[in-house]
Amino acid sequence: MHTLTLNNGLIIPAIGFGTYKAGLDSIIHALEGGCRYFDTASYYGNERDISRALGQTGIKREEVFIASKVWKSDMGYDSTIKSFSQTLENLGSDYVDVYMIHWPRPNLQLKEWKELDIETWKAMEYLHSQGKIKALGLSNFLPYHAESIFSRCEVVPSVAQLEFHPGHIQFPALEYYRRKGVQVQAWSPIGRGRVLSDELILELAGKYHVTPAQICIRFCIQEGVMPLPRASSPERVRENLECLNFALDDEDILRLENMPPLGWSGEHPDRERVKI
Repeated sequence: MHTLTLNNGLIIPAIGFGTYKAGLDSIIHALEGGCRYFDTASYYGNERDISRALGQTGIKREEVFIASKVWKSDMGYDSTIKSFSQTLENLGSDYVDVYMIHWPRPNLQLKEWKELDIETWKAMEYLHSQGKIKALGLSNFLPYHAESIFSRCEVVPSVAQLEFHPGHIQFPALEYYRRKGVQVQAWSPIGRGRVLSDELILELAGKYHVTPAQICIRFCIQEGVMPLPRASSPERVRENLECLNFALDDEDILRLENMPPLGWSGEHPDRERVKI
């Protein structure tokens, strides 16, 4: 199995499975297809499906890595502890491998969001000290959001999730986390399908005899970013994992890095959601 080593020594698979809007059947397909890292969140409403899928497939909890996140409305010290307890109950587990703050700001009106982030992080540090979380992380934190955490934390973040795909690579944030030694993970690594018809993506898919989605996922891997693709069928699960078995030429990586903006989800931590 291809793996990554986090800054705290935790070894995780090099590719994960994103469960946003994924149901029980998709999670079972992923487990049976060989996926061993599952990214969920309390907001997704499918933490219990992961527990059910493990039970139905007979795969042991300790054989998989599960990441979850505390939602905007549950931020703060006490609320985070409570939300995490519910996550454990949903998962039927006494620990999670990675736990993250889902968004840096619960709403755009709150001026004291940095303090709320710190309170939330301190709760996560406490849970980490109790052995209930193996690694802590941030989701959708741009560098200026993350700085308040780094300046006051006792346990540094090990992972950071960003929207990342050809056409939307957020290089300043990527380079920031690289310098910090934080593993970046890509949500929406294929741009929610929006980039799959791009002429360069299609050209490279033909050149390498793979699918357009595989080009996007492989691009993440070669940028040192852990992709979290979703899949709804066993065939798509297999194709995603096969991205570990080929490589893009350096010139093609440069071409993908310099694509025009494309496929942005409309999500930004400091702006209202843009409907695209």
